[in-house]
Amino acid sequence: MRVRPRRVTVKARVVKLAGKGKAAAAHMRYLERDGVARDGQPARLYSTFTDEADGKAYLERCGEDRHQFRFIVAPEDGAAFESLHGFTRDLMAQMERDLGTTLDWVAVDHHDTGHPHSHILVCGVTEDGKTLNIAGDYIAHGIRHRASEIMTRDLGPQTERELRQQLEAEIDAERLTRLDRAILQRAGAGRLDLRLTPSADPEYQQLLVARVRKLDAMELATKDGPLCWMLKPDAEQILADMGRRGDIIRLMDQAITGAMLDRRRELFEIHESEQTAPIVGKVIRRGAADDNHHRRYLIIDGVDGRTHYIDIGANEDATHAGSIVRLQPARAEVKPADRVVAEIAAAHGDRYSNDIHLRHDPSASEAFAEAHIHRLEALRRAGVGVEREADGSWTIAPDHFDRVAAHEHTRVAAQPVRIEMLSTVSLEKQTVAQAPTWLDAELTGNSASDIADHGFGREVRQALYQRQQWLIEQRLADRDGEEVMFRSDMLSLLRQRELTRVAARLSRELGLDYAEARSREKVEGIYRRPVELAYGRYALIEKSREFTLVPWRPVLERHAGRAVSGIMRGDAISWTIGRGRGQSIS
Repeated sequence: MRVRPRRVTVKARVVKLAGKGKAAAAHMRYLERDGVARDGQPARLYSTFTDEADGKAYLERCGEDRHQFRFIVAPEDGAAFESLHGFTRDLMAQMERDLGTTLDWVAVDHHDTGHPHSHILVCGVTEDGKTLNIAGDYIAHGIRHRASEIMTRDLGPQTERELRQQLEAEIDAERLTRLDRAILQRAGAGRLDLRLTPSADPEYQQLLVARVRKLDAMELATKDGPLCWMLKPDAEQILADMGRRGDIIRLMDQAITGAMLDRRRELFEIHESEQTAPIVGKVIRRGAADDNHHRRYLIIDGVDGRTHYIDIGANEDATHAGSIVRLQPARAEVKPADRVVAEIAAAHGDRYSNDIHLRHDPSASEAFAEAHIHRLEALRRAGVGVEREADGSWTIAPDHFDRVAAHEHTRVAAQPVRIEMLSTVSLEKQTVAQAPTWLDAELTGNSASDIADHGFGREVRQALYQRQQWLIEQRLADRDGEEVMFRSDMLSLLRQRELTRVAARLSRELGLDYAEARSREKVEGIYRRPVELAYGRYALIEKSREFTLVPWRPVLERHAGRAVSGIMRGDAISWTIGRGRGQSIS
């Protein structure tokens, strides 16, 4: 009986680390995220001698390395193992023997794609502190060969009978199979001839005939004579898409079961291409949408009663399981300001500044011109290619508008979905929260959603009724027959209640008095950190003897521990950070 080695897929990347400590830490956090272990729990790092490796300590050891090796190792028969720890350790020990050095590595097993696999991170130095270089041929072929040897040793060679059983199981599969690849290879100009030849294996020929008859039933092939068929030109892509859809449905089933929900498959929605309508719901799971972890997905328990799988691209926004979000299609935002800057710069030697703008258009206000500077600052941070000169003016490329348009389309392709965090608080806690909640926004019509009477929609309807009754008990709303009237200042009163409660807690922690920031007052101090409130983030600004809380904006994170000052204007602040220019953030 003929046998063959076990198959193992290996993908490898060499990542430059210099100056990218935060990116490496973010990658580590992503590998350890919730829902990727076999039991749906967070993944655990392991290494040569421990099942509880310290990821932070590993990053500190490797933080100064020039590069890091990242491998994804997926044994075809990985599902036969309760854990891949032993297999991975054997593979790394063999690599150490091959390379002649001890390797500093950590690994984590993932079960979130339907195919068990291990992510392995290897420091870029040898045991004697020299730069670790691994030959390209060994990365491309040697590691896979060693992994196959280990898997074959552990499970035994794959026999001809096992292979036939696996191929028989592929006959009715609604995905791209090994039989399909053989069929596609044999089909010349789309025509497949499976008439028996003297050199053909009769049993294997029967498997191919059975599979192509299945393709015929799936309308991916049509009969063209005795044991001859014409294949549909896009049959391969259709089968690949069907297989991916099946994997996604199994993933959704797993997520729903892990969350102990009762949801029907016929109400599953898969959004892999452009999303056309907003989706509101609770995050059930976040994971990798591809084996390389370049793209992410969310599984959402929607208020519309459906369960949604959404490819969100390379989006790194925090979307923890249980949080309530709104997802909308991202749009390329080529702004009128981009065209104005391009036109003014073209008329003034590819230069732009406030003064140039006001000379070019005397009717423009200084605030209007300043808004264009803010846009240029954002484009510079995004790496679009505008340059700020020492005198405060800007150098603008002749094709500036085209560059901005190309950047925006690239950004949308990478992150096709815009995620808005509606609440990090559970529905149960929102019903009695002494703070403005997403339920309040729904009740007052400020965030009205299409809420179904089944699935998560039913849970939301029940929570809205309970919240409404609580607001009436708190005298923040009144019932007039069938109609409920909400106080006009309800949201501001709730906001003030939570702000007062959180400020009191922080005052005890910091040993400082709380000073409320009022509209049109100046705010000065050191920005310390964001503070999570039920209705959003606030920034903690610390002074010598007191502190205040003001609306947080992402730009502040780059200036933690630095002096900031600004003027409160309702829910907007005009900031001056360090010695930089004023920046209006609404």
